Parts: sequence; structure tokens; C-alpha cells
Amino acid sequence: MNIKSGYKYRIYLNIEQEAQLSKQFGATRFTYNYFLRQRIDHYASTGKSQTSYDMILILVQLKKQPEFSWLNEAHSQVLQQVLFDLDKAYHNFFNKHANFPTFKKKHGKQSCRFPQGFKVEGKKLYIPKIGWIKIVLHRPIEGKMKNLTVSRTKSGKYFASIQVEQEINEPTFEGGQIGIDLGLKDFAVTSDNQHFPTPKYYRKSEKRLARLQRRMNKCQKDSKGREKARLKVARQHERIANQRKDFLHKLSRQLIEDNQLIVIEDLNVKGMVKNHNLAKSINDAGWSEFVRQLGYKGSWYGCYIGQIDRFFPSSKRHLKCGFIYEGLTLSERQWWCPDCQEWVDRDVNAAQNILNWYTVGTTGINADGQIVRPTSVGSLVEVGSPWAFS
Repeated sequence: MNIKSGYKYRIYLNIEQEAQLSKQFGATRFTYNYFLRQRIDHYASTGKSQTSYDMILILVQLKKQPEFSWLNEAHSQVLQQVLFDLDKAYHNFFNKHANFPTFKKKHGKQSCRFPQGFKVEGKKLYIPKIGWIKIVLHRPIEGKMKNLTVSRTKSGKYFASIQVEQEINEPTFEGGQIGIDLGLKDFAVTSDNQHFPTPKYYRKSEKRLARLQRRMNKCQKDSKGREKARLKVARQHERIANQRKDFLHKLSRQLIEDNQLIVIEDLNVKGMVKNHNLAKSINDAGWSEFVRQLGYKGSWYGCYIGQIDRFFPSSKRHLKCGFIYEGLTLSERQWWCPDCQEWVDRDVNAAQNILNWYTVGTTGINADGQIVRPTSVGSLVEVGSPWAFS
């Protein structure tokens, strides 16, 4: 089975290389913004949209004009990749996978992609128009290299992300079956009563971050002191993001390796963050990223990922008798079932309901307790419906 994955490495540049790379970033950013405005104006005047190939023809003529001759200093294929990215952003918007494309900012994260011409030899990376630079290869590159993306974070660090295509063995589906209830008190509670507490990385760093931001706001605008203070704020944000990613990657890999079926709820995170009392904690948890990681890791390592409808009363419905407690509030971690005369742990009960509701009535389990291979492997299945079996 062929898969595409990425290897991200830290790179170190000298002053001249940083200047050359800044030109690539600037040309990339200008090209994206220019043609985004071009597409918006063209649609407003004609009612028709442009394709990436239409924009490439315009770009060729644009580079011939004297006022835009500086675009020739950038790698030609890098600018073409920008137009492909803009075209993809439009497709994602019309397919309701993302918001409408926005203009890129000079002080945000910068990146550019080289589709070919790069190579890695020893501890050196060759980038067209930049030259040989130092790269920290903390793990070997496996597979055929397809493209290179060079980026600069807000904290001033440079990274090289190499996309590769490699062949892996067909995954074997082994392990148990669990339902997962995602929450804020416990990040994840499984149907077999495993609790994974929420690390709350942002909450723990909130006071330090506020102090650094106050110091930055007191500095004079465009001064060296303000730039130093801004870097400290950016590094703190970067540290929080790295801690969260590390936690999500380790937890998702652990659950994927231990199970052959994982069922979760289809959470409306975008709607939930409109609650201003919980928005900060919801964004700090990273539920959407966790679900995304489960999806692609499931297809790699052998685990089916399923979802149930977000409106299913998993927390309110008692698994044993089916009683639904309509008055359940968010602060109640346990509730009393009048039919069974027992206390119900809302999180464990919800996880068990999620698993039971997804698997009941399906023909996906054979006599040996193994899951029959569905047509959609490792990806999120239709919400509220069981697998489609071949």
C-alpha cells in the first residue's frame, strides 16, 4: 500500500541564505495575494472563475512587466505552486471544507514549496536559489521524496518539510473495540473505563503568556525591544502548540495500536466554541486535530474509525435500561437512574453507548470476534450509519 507522509526537520541558515529565502517568501506571498484579488475581481465582473492554468499564463506576462521584474528572482516553480494552492483553497471553500481564502500577512508564518531540484546529502540540504544549508536529520528519510516545503515560524525558526511516497505493508486489524467520549474534564474516556485527563497546556501557561504580552504592549512600536518581546510571546505560543501536538500524537497512536475499532462522536466544534464560557478550554483541548490523527493513522496501522450522530443522547441515555435523563447538566458527572436504582458515570456510560449504538445490528463481527473488513478502511464513515460491507 502506497502512502504519502512528511518528514519535518529543523534547518539553520546564514545571513545571506536568510535574505535569499526572504525573497522567496515575499514573492510567494505577493503572488498569492495578487491572484486572490485577481480572481475576486474577475468573478465580480464576469461571473466566471479562473483556473490555475489561466493564472499561470497571466503570471508569465506579469513577470515581463518592468515593475514586477523582481518576481524573476524567485523560483518559477515555487510561484506556480502558489497558484495551485490558491486553486485548491477555492475548491475547499466550494466543497464546504474551509472558509473563503484570505490574504497572507507579512508578519505571519511564511512558507514556500519546491516541487523538485532539492536533495539531501549527509547533514546538508540543497535548496534551489538558496544553496546548501545545515539540516538536523533526527530520523532517516524513507521513501521517494516528492516535494520540499520550507517555512519560517513567528518565533524565527526555520523548518524543512519533505513529503515522501512510500510503500507499507497492508495493515492487520487486531485488538479490541472501544467507544470514546471526548470531554473537557477528561480529554477522553473509553468504554472500557480508561480515563485520559486533559493536560490543559494553554491554561497552565496562561499567566506567563499574559505577562509576556503585557511587556510587549508596553514597548515602543517598531523598536528592537518590542521585537524581542514579540519573539518571547511567539516562542511561548509555539511551546504550547508543540506540547499539545505531542500529547495528541502519543495518545492517538496508543489507541490505534491497541484496537481494531474506535467509535467517536461527530462533534460540532465550530458551534461549541461560540459558547464564550467554554471556548478557551475547547480550543485548548484540540478535539478536531485528535480526530484527524485517528483517521489517517487508522488507515496506516490497522484500525477502523467510525462516528455516530452528534445528536445521539450518549450521556443522557442509560446503557442498561435505556432511560433518558433529560435534565442532565454539564456539571453533573454522575446521575441517578430511577429504573435501575444505581448511579451512572456519565462519561463511561457515554463511551459505552457510543460503541454499542454503532456496532449493534451490524454484520461486521464474525464468529471469532474479528471485525469484517469494510469498504472504507481507516477513514471516518457516514455519520449515524453503520459500515457498508462488501
